[in-house]
Amino acid sequence: MLTFENVSQHYGSFRALNGVTLHADAGELVVLLGANGAGKSSIFLTASGLNKASCGSIRFRNQELVGMKPSQIVQYGVVHCPEGRKLFPQMSVLKNLTLGAYVHRSDRAGNQRMLDDVFTLFPILAERRDQAAGSLSGGQQQMLAIGRAMMGRPKTLLLDEPSLGLAPLVVKQVFEVIQRINQAGTTVLLAEQNAYAALKIAHRAYVIEGGRIVLEGDRDSLLGNPAIRKAYIGA
Repeated sequence: MLTFENVSQHYGSFRALNGVTLHADAGELVVLLGANGAGKSSIFLTASGLNKASCGSIRFRNQELVGMKPSQIVQYGVVHCPEGRKLFPQMSVLKNLTLGAYVHRSDRAGNQRMLDDVFTLFPILAERRDQAAGSLSGGQQQMLAIGRAMMGRPKTLLLDEPSLGLAPLVVKQVFEVIQRINQAGTTVLLAEQNAYAALKIAHRAYVIEGGRIVLEGDRDSLLGNPAIRKAYIGA
């Protein structure tokens, strides 16, 4: 469904991605593991059109994404939920969610159905729909960020570090929702430093270091890999 083929990306003289090849097939939940600065966010920013690939191909359902505007990429069904949430803190929960549906703004009925689905996933957002986003707890803000991305009607959802800065109980809740989103039919590409929690819900995973994919495998093979456990799980 979403395929990177030999993708490189530069910031000036710094090479953030170096010949990245990976794929996430329809219905999969695929995890990207790596330390800070390894290139996980660069993969997502390049896929969503916010960064320009220096070379290589990014295809979604055989449609080339390189060179497309970010809004076009969302319309095709690839939606990015960024690290750090990037909410509008002074705006209400409802307005933040509505902005997520901007590319579909002419389809009011469809947006209302999607909003109902988001409120089903995150009942707390329905309760606080008129509250300023900045007044929510960290966990609730992360739920709002995911909900806003869902308003874009993703066929493939790019989730960048959704557990960052959250308490363990909230992390568990967030990962349960991510798994539900995937089981409902949305392909998920998940970048995470919380390797154990991410691998427990993944089908496959890639390990990225220095902008390169250095290892890939299914969930069980990576959970059982001593080097992966030492580097990312701590056991």
